Amino acid sequence: MESNNPIKKVNIICAKAAIEDVYAALVMGNGAVMEGIEANLFFTFFGLDAIVKNRMDKPHTAVVGNPGLRLPGGLRMPTLLGVIPGMEAMTSSMMLSTMEKLDIPPVSEFLELIKAGGGKIYACKLAMDMFKFTKEDLWDEVDGVLTVGEFYALAGGEGSHIIFT
Repeated sequence: MESNNPIKKVNIICAKAAIEDVYAALVMGNGAVMEGIEANLFFTFFGLDAIVKNRMDKPHTAVVGNPGLRLPGGLRMPTLLGVIPGMEAMTSSMMLSTMEKLDIPPVSEFLELIKAGGGKIYACKLAMDMFKFTKEDLWDEVDGVLTVGEFYALAGGEGSHIIFT
C-alpha cells in the first residue's frame, strides 16, 4: 500500500525486559531497516536488559499477571500456574525454543542484523544511572547513552514516528 506521507524514521522505545516486549522492539526495528526506514531503538528501564552484555540473550517472560500468555501450541496458561516455582524459567525456555525452531535469532544476533541494516541502538541515561550500569556493561555496538531530551531531538523530523513497546 502506498502512502502520500511515507514513514521515513521510526524511534522505538523498549522499556520492559520480557521476551514479548524485547522481541516486539527488535522485530519492528529490523522490519524498518529492511524496508529502508531509518530506525533508532531506545532501551530504558527494564528494557536495558536487552542490551546489557550478561543479560541480553537470557530474556524471560512473566507468567503471573500475563492474561494473554499462551504456551507454544496455543494453549492458554492459567495465571495461577505462574506461582509454581520454576514455571517462569520453564515457560521462557519453551518460548525461546519455539522461536529458535522458527529461526528467530537470539537478541544479540537480532541487534547485529539491525545494526548491519543501518539501525541505531541507544541506552537511556536515567535508567543507566538508576540501575548503576556503565557503558562497559552494555553490548559493545550500542551507539550511545542518551537523555530523554537527546532522544526526542533525534526522533524529530517529517515522517518520523515514536513506537513504545
